This record gives sequence, structure tokens and C-alpha cells, in this order.
Amino acid sequence: MLSYSRVLIIALLYCLTLATCDRGSAVELSAGVAKVDITNRQAGPVNDPLFAKALVLGDGKTTFALVSVDAVAVGEIGHIGNDYLPAVRAAVQQELGIAPGNLMINASHCHGVVCADPATRTIEAIRQATANLVPVRVGVGAGSEDRISENRRVKLKNGREADSRHAYALPPDEEIASVGPIDPEIGVLRIDRLDGTPLAVVFNFACHPIQGVPSQGNTADLSGLAATAIEQTLGHDCLALFVQGCGGDINPVLYKDVDNPRDAQTLGNQLALSTLQAVEAIRTAEQAPLQVRHETLELPRANFAQRIAELTNERERLLNSLQGTSLNLKTFLPLVVKYNVSGQFPSYYSHRYLHEKQLGRDDLQKHDAANRQNLASYIQNIHTMEQLTRVQTNLRLLHKHQTDFVDAGKRDLEVELVGLRVGEFRMVTFPGELTVQIGLNIKAASPHPHTFVAGYTNGYIYYAPTSEQLRNPGNAQEDCDTLLAPEWQPIFEQKAAEILQQLGPPS
Repeated sequence: MLSYSRVLIIALLYCLTLATCDRGSAVELSAGVAKVDITNRQAGPVNDPLFAKALVLGDGKTTFALVSVDAVAVGEIGHIGNDYLPAVRAAVQQELGIAPGNLMINASHCHGVVCADPATRTIEAIRQATANLVPVRVGVGAGSEDRISENRRVKLKNGREADSRHAYALPPDEEIASVGPIDPEIGVLRIDRLDGTPLAVVFNFACHPIQGVPSQGNTADLSGLAATAIEQTLGHDCLALFVQGCGGDINPVLYKDVDNPRDAQTLGNQLALSTLQAVEAIRTAEQAPLQVRHETLELPRANFAQRIAELTNERERLLNSLQGTSLNLKTFLPLVVKYNVSGQFPSYYSHRYLHEKQLGRDDLQKHDAANRQNLASYIQNIHTMEQLTRVQTNLRLLHKHQTDFVDAGKRDLEVELVGLRVGEFRMVTFPGELTVQIGLNIKAASPHPHTFVAGYTNGYIYYAPTSEQLRNPGNAQEDCDTLLAPEWQPIFEQKAAEILQQLGPPS
């Protein structure tokens, strides 16, 4: 019979053997980062540089590259062509062995002007990041920032919706009933070297980076400026990669402000501060699982024939509603000031009105009534012309996409989705401008507490509004600058849920 001491020794040796085996068999996660300037310096003054930033992750079996580009889109619109993504994929697969499905390129959607060879420079960033691989620890967290964004769609009392753009005016205040939601969450993936120094911060947030800067120079806008502030604060050559979320209907706050210069630096600093607060709270660990899912999905394509007919009729109705008026801009402006400064006695001092009343005359009152009628007609014409501007702008978008629909020759649209897990960080992507409610829906339905959604990734298919938004009769850009039929939303949300389920249970 074995003595108690011998049993204890054997048990301890067994535990030590298990622990040693566990350490030997655990897959070590490595990461490398790099950034390359992609600014077009021949396009005019530069306020701040634009970058292609690469984060490469590997666990010995899987290599994944996440790229953030300071550009409006990955193909289709802006200064990055449709040949960009295939060229980058082919090069990194051939040279670095990274499979096409393991490459995720997200455009911040800033409206900066990039260089003539963004693919070459993006490949170089991925190449450098791969060469810089080191063992890492990772952690996930979330911050909150509700001061810098607003939903650009307004719900009107007549049941329609309109959006805030520089291309046309907002409806009168008295017609607006409510506004849409925002998503203040900042999703954060923190990656540290083994010595604890920060190597990379990936931060996901939903907002159009279209604020601009006072100089009106080329800029990476609020997202790029936030990334720079994060990098400067953390030091250690840490790279901050912004990943655009579901910002399709989210504008910078006070987007229509005409009283102050447009300055993205302030908003970028606020986003950076809130992100850094989240980064500080994250604790990193080794042996974080790395999983990638890459899928394609068929979505129903929109046929806009009926919408075009409806908006064309609306345009004709608005044109026919314009009224003749005696005023022009030169006479309207002084009158509108007078009749708002002194509503009771606008045409002269009060004693003249009282003098007329004493004599039994009402000449001034009749004169004021005629002027007020002309003012009302002129103002109504202004509002009608504002509506015409919106209708005409959106009709152009509908005609463009209807032509694309006919040329496509098929009713379905193939899109590419990526699911990514790094530790407890999980993300699902989409190539269009997802509106914010879709991101909120996916997060709410996910079984994982740290779930994030990225639009503008691996291609560009214009706006991706909710089914409800697509039924709005033509008063918002998102409803008209899209390729998708209303039935698309539940199909995508179901697929996103499936991908997130496949990204494993909590570790």
C-alpha cells in the first residue's frame, strides 16, 4: 500500500505534468502593426495625413489581417477603385500566404483624398506588419461617447422622414416630430506586448467623419484625428486603428452649424478621450482564441421603378403648387425684418396707425395685410423649392441605381461578410453603409457581451437602411442611394447572428 506522502507526491507530479503540457500546447497569439501614408499631397493643402494601417494576427494556424484606411470607401466611390481589393488580396496571398477571406479592409468613410496608388501602399503596410509579429496579450472592453454624433434623420409629423445633408435644407422646425437613435458605444480591442506596453488599439464607433477642418485642407477627419491622439497618448509606437461602425445615418453633432468653423479636431479629441478611458480599464491576457469566418450572402436587389414614378409625380405636384408673388429677394428681405420686428405696427410708427384709426381709415392695415399675404406666398415658395431640391437630388440617385439594376441583369446582390473573434472581442462586417438601428439590433441579439458591427468593409454597396426606412417615400438619401430591397434586413441580421454563434462560446 502506498503511503499518504507518496500519494501526495505522485499527485503533485501529475498536476505539474498537466500544467507543463498545457503551457506547451497552448497556442500563442502574435500580432504586428504598421502604417503607411496614403495622402494625396498634390490635391491641395493637407491638414493632417491619411493612412493605411495594418494589424496582422496569427496563432500558428490562422493568419488574419485587419486594415483601416482613411478613405470614403473600399471601391465604387471616392478615390479607391474597384480594382483595389482584388489587387491587395492577390498580393498578400501570394507573398504572405494570407487567404483572401482572412483580409478585412475597413474604410473610415472620411472624405479625404488618397494617393494614386493606395493598393501598393496598403500591401506595404500589411507586409511590414507581418514582419513585425511579436507575442501579445489581448483584452476587450467598451467605452461610451454621446457628445459628438447625432442621427441625421428626422421624423416628420406627416409620417415621413427627412435627413440632414448639405445637398438640401431641413424641413421647417414646426414639421419635425422626433429624431432617430445613435449608438454611443465604442468597441475596443487592446493588444499589448508581453511586457505590458501597448502595441495596438482597435476602436469601433458609428459616425460619418465628415466634419472637416477650418482650413478646409485634406484630412482624415474626426476618426483619424482621434487615432492620432490615442497613439500620441499611449506612446510605445502603439497603432490605433479606427473601424467604422453602423454610421449610415449618423452625422457629427451640429452638422448644419453655420455660426462656427467646422473643426473635426474637437470631436476627434472627445472620441479619443472616451476611447482611452476604455483602454485603461481593459486587462489583457494570453491564449486568446483567434477565429475567422468569411461568407458571401445573396440579398434582394431593389427595383425603383415605382419609387421613381411616385417621386416624379411628387415633383410635378410641387412645381404646380408654386404661387405667383409680387416680391423678389430684394423686397422680401427688408419686409420680413420689418414684419418680425414690429408685428402690430410694421409700416410706420404706432402714432400714424392710431391717427388713421381716429379718422376712421385703415389704409395702413390693408397695406400690411397685402404685404403679409405676399410674404406668406414667398415663404411657401421657398419651402416648396427646398422640397423640390430634395426630390430632384434623390431622383437622380434612384435613376442611377435603377440603371444599375437593369444592367445587372439579376435580382440578387452578392455581399461579403467577415466574422472575427479575438479573445472575447467579436465583430461581424458588411460592405455597405449600415444605418445605426441594424447595429443596435445585432448587438442586442448576440449571445456575446462584447459584440461589434462594422460597415464599409471589403467593398461598397452604398447605403443599407432598415426595411422601415426603405419604405419612406423618398425624403432621405439613405432610402434612394441604395441597391437593396426592403426584404434584405432580416436576411442579413439572421446571417450575422449565425456567424456570431459560430465564433464560439465565451472562453
